[in-house]
Amino acid sequence: MIAMKITDVMKIINAAMMLLLLALMAAISTASADEQTYIVRMDKKKITNTYSSLVSSTKPWHQAVLDSLIDVSSMEATPPELLYSYETALFGFAAKLSSKQLESLKNMDGFMSAVPNKMLSLHTTRSPLFLGLTGMKGEKGPWSGSNLHSDVIIGVVDSGIWPEHVSFQDHGLSPVPERWKGVCENGTRFSPSNCNKKLIGARYFYGGYIAAGGKINDTEEYKSARDVSGHGTHTASTAGGDIVENANLFGLANGTATGMRYTARIAAYKVCWPGCTSVDILTAMVKAIEDGVDVLTLSLGSESEAVPYWQDYLVIASYLAFKSGIFVAFSAGNSGPDAYTAVNTAPWIMTVAASTMDRSFVAIIELGNGETFEGSSFYTGKALKGLPIVYGKTAGDLGAEYCLSGSLDPKLVKGKIVICEQGIVRRTEKGEAVKSAGGAGILILSPEGEDLANEVHVLPDIFLGAIASKAVIKYWNTTKAPTASIVFKGTMYGNQAPKVAAFSSRGPNLVGPDVIKPDITAPGVDILAAWPAETSPSRLKSDERRVLFNIISGTSMSCPHVSGIAALIKSKHKDWSPAAIKSALMTTAYTLDNKGKPIADLAFYNSASPFAIGSGHVDPIKATYPGLIYNITAEDYISYLCSLHYTDSQVSMFEEGYQCTPTERRMQPGDLNYPSFAVNFKQKARNVTFTYKRTVTNVGIPKSTYKVSVEVPKGVSVIVSPKVLSFTELNEELSYEVSFTGLSRNKTVAGSSFGSLVWVSGNYRVRSPIAVSWK
Repeated sequence: MIAMKITDVMKIINAAMMLLLLALMAAISTASADEQTYIVRMDKKKITNTYSSLVSSTKPWHQAVLDSLIDVSSMEATPPELLYSYETALFGFAAKLSSKQLESLKNMDGFMSAVPNKMLSLHTTRSPLFLGLTGMKGEKGPWSGSNLHSDVIIGVVDSGIWPEHVSFQDHGLSPVPERWKGVCENGTRFSPSNCNKKLIGARYFYGGYIAAGGKINDTEEYKSARDVSGHGTHTASTAGGDIVENANLFGLANGTATGMRYTARIAAYKVCWPGCTSVDILTAMVKAIEDGVDVLTLSLGSESEAVPYWQDYLVIASYLAFKSGIFVAFSAGNSGPDAYTAVNTAPWIMTVAASTMDRSFVAIIELGNGETFEGSSFYTGKALKGLPIVYGKTAGDLGAEYCLSGSLDPKLVKGKIVICEQGIVRRTEKGEAVKSAGGAGILILSPEGEDLANEVHVLPDIFLGAIASKAVIKYWNTTKAPTASIVFKGTMYGNQAPKVAAFSSRGPNLVGPDVIKPDITAPGVDILAAWPAETSPSRLKSDERRVLFNIISGTSMSCPHVSGIAALIKSKHKDWSPAAIKSALMTTAYTLDNKGKPIADLAFYNSASPFAIGSGHVDPIKATYPGLIYNITAEDYISYLCSLHYTDSQVSMFEEGYQCTPTERRMQPGDLNYPSFAVNFKQKARNVTFTYKRTVTNVGIPKSTYKVSVEVPKGVSVIVSPKVLSFTELNEELSYEVSFTGLSRNKTVAGSSFGSLVWVSGNYRVRSPIAVSWK
């Protein structure tokens, strides 16, 4: 009877939370409703000529530009406020402006664009073994011998770093590369002495966050590169942390922790406080380019991406990084399993999805009727035996089904297992609410999918998938005095894996539908990595426990895996471009799990499509020796932007003053030399043919012959010409064309269908996924 009213309660709570969210958004907006922070792009030549007479050694050009707006603001409360200026990778500045100041700036000769600041969010003992990097020091493979001594530098744009952590020790490393131009900035509890030959750079940026109305509490946060969140420390150690033996969380996942490229240098760029803004992230990326990083890893992004590439400054900065020879990886987001939720989807970005490994942390629940179900838990204490279950109104007042703070009645909850639905607040906060009300344990229900990515709680817990969750609710609804027992099994190995996580954001690509996104998947569920010494594993203030390593999940965790592997490939192939590395990672990715079955989708109980896993699961061993690569230059990407029918001024956001040629305007976006194929037909298309050209470069055996094999998607016919590619030397380039023809309407499938194109030569399999969609 109570379950019948939960929907109404949910509507009330969601409405209340929406009002609260709107209030918070208003608070994070600028202090004056008429003021906003903008990223301003200017024409360098025109501005330099116009303001050369005003610029002196004490007044830079950007100050002269802003000073020219003071007359406009003379009747207003505040003059323009400069946050950052940019003069290398791009030319412009970030500033807080009123609407009148902005209009005056737009009328200035040399003005190009002004994009508002926006708020974004933050989206390994087992993973090296699971990825095939089983050889530690002295063993054969990418981690062996002369490959160990690497000067590859990974820039981590995140929430900072805990520099004293053992994962960032520099034993055995050579001196800092002479080409490095970065610094370790002074700040709260951080000085240059905190850096070493492993952590070679540390900067922090908060101007955009403060300008957006954000607050930094000095008693809870450090105004420095020091990490209090834990997110940045975790991602940095996943990508390039040193080898640490006996790493574990409460004895769970015990083993040797190491980054994917454990000899890499790390540069930390702190941009996330309680929130992250596009202004601060852009500034950090520009500074990282100037500093000289080789790889950039960013486990952050917006909740949704619906703006064209030329309006997204993180996309623009990523292009500038690519042009500078830097490999850029972003997380795809944690908004799955809905379609069109993947973010950070520009083709020069490696967009990373998240999937499981063959390790789990098992808890078993037995209901009073004898039914048993497997869930997950990081709790390592004694079992809960035969305890009553409470839920919703039997546990408290409005919001009790979500276990909101203050909603649970201690008289109803004490000594019992409390059922909590997901949503509204973090799961760890639900556990805190249950504990403070005297509950003995928490049972968290999943609304969809069998994704068991858990969090560290402050009391005994179990997290169940959707099937088990429905069974529990059915039992509770049909039983007068429901009870349950929970047994905690700890770390288990040998699971069928990988499986794509339900939370992992999905394609198709909302901004550029001619490119499949995400590009690839990697371990992102229950990842053990470094953690700040003063941050609890649950990130709750009430939790007094402290750990060296913590287990968390998200595409934030999968992204640094791929970034570290990119650094590994970069150290092996120093002359490879970012596109070559990306191609190697994509074309060698696998689509079968460790049981020989297609990689499963935990959200939909079926095989994962390229819109969930891209080309497949990353394989660092094969990616080091891919056979063929699809190379792409910065010029190719500019031509691609022209093919999207962007105006010359919009393309100039990437290359200042660029004018698209008629040939570029006639190009198909699908002709970009990308290692995958996205083919889009109109719904009623029949006998319509799209022909795309690709060029591959031989990086395998000098004299080699590749034959094509095609898994044809339903609803189309596929013709490849030629069917054989014969190479006579290394670095030779050969081209081929693929024609996709939509079949007659009665044979056309609805939605999307999938296949693959593979070039085979001996042990080399160069695979490209195919996604065909009918719009």
